Amino acid sequence: MGKLFGTDGVRGKANQYPITPEMAVRIGRAAAHLLSGSQDNNQRQTVMIGRDTRISGPMLEHALASGICSMGMDAILAGVLPTPGIAYIASSSGAKAGIVISASHNPFLDNGIKIFNDKGFKLSDEQEDRMEELVLDENNAKLSESIQHTGRVIQMKNPVEVYLDFLKQTLPVHFSLKGRKIIIDCANGATYQIAEKIFRELGAELVVLFSDPDGVNINHGCGSQHPEVLAKTVLEKDADIGLAFDGDGDRLIAVDEKGIIATGDQILGACAISMKKNGTLANNILVTTIMSNIGLGVALETHGIDHIKANVGDRYVMEEMIRHDAVIGGEDSGHMIYLDQHTTGDGILAALRLILSMKQENRSLSELLSVVSVFPQKLINVDVKEKPEI
Repeated sequence: MGKLFGTDGVRGKANQYPITPEMAVRIGRAAAHLLSGSQDNNQRQTVMIGRDTRISGPMLEHALASGICSMGMDAILAGVLPTPGIAYIASSSGAKAGIVISASHNPFLDNGIKIFNDKGFKLSDEQEDRMEELVLDENNAKLSESIQHTGRVIQMKNPVEVYLDFLKQTLPVHFSLKGRKIIIDCANGATYQIAEKIFRELGAELVVLFSDPDGVNINHGCGSQHPEVLAKTVLEKDADIGLAFDGDGDRLIAVDEKGIIATGDQILGACAISMKKNGTLANNILVTTIMSNIGLGVALETHGIDHIKANVGDRYVMEEMIRHDAVIGGEDSGHMIYLDQHTTGDGILAALRLILSMKQENRSLSELLSVVSVFPQKLINVDVKEKPEI
């Protein structure tokens, strides 16, 4: 059948192997078994489940919950919420795991399942290998035979507000967006409620695009993969900045006041350089991937910042960040991690940090990004028999 877990969990066409209700039940059982830890008889163990706006989301959500409950653990349903919101709530609420149902920037026909541990981090390769063994084991259904009491399915009452409060706590006291005209593109995805809410509450003059999900329009001609409409709107509305998120809200792509689309490498480099100026760049390190633009490396060297390169995938960026005690890292695709504030990539948090750098530098976005020149570069995927460590 091939390897179940890819670079970001299990992913495929919804209602086709491996993204079927039957497999979701098995994944729910396996996750509960693997991550349950020691049992405290005085406190029920829980797993948090969130999803994006895909039409197949509720089907998989309830199947996952069934598998979890069959193992005697409670399934807490947060509903539609960005991936980083689930990671935060799971880690801060005492849950044993957080599970997200999403295929990120992919079309609505796809879906996926990715798992965070009780600390809010994605599973290690070793944990995913063990999870895969449990999911594919023909005796998967027997995992629950010794469980005496089934768990409950509980709908979380205020997940958006909990995540909103967390995002606000990452900002300086009295941080305000008053006087700034901002355009946001929510990709008809998981950020459609909270992104508008936080930018309005912070005082921005806001124009919202693609914030009317219907189950099938997620990422369709919009979001971080398709920022062309956003760029056009920034120019039409004479806005200060445009911000595009992907379907599950863990990516950010920005557009400057001139309507120019910025790359993830530009944003990461500009923010790292700004952080160094403000004394908040721990160990003078930025972590990106081996796919990053050469121009980023040149800019970092000019400013005395060490450039650590990880394998492709935000999980591997995170591993290098932890290894080198770095606080900022990410990918050109728009995954941006601020480890001093969160355990995973967060598009909204990255957007707020970008605007914070603009405010601290008293610069427009184009001026802030000018410190990183993007070099002409072409990336080609090549099939190989073996893939040695780099």
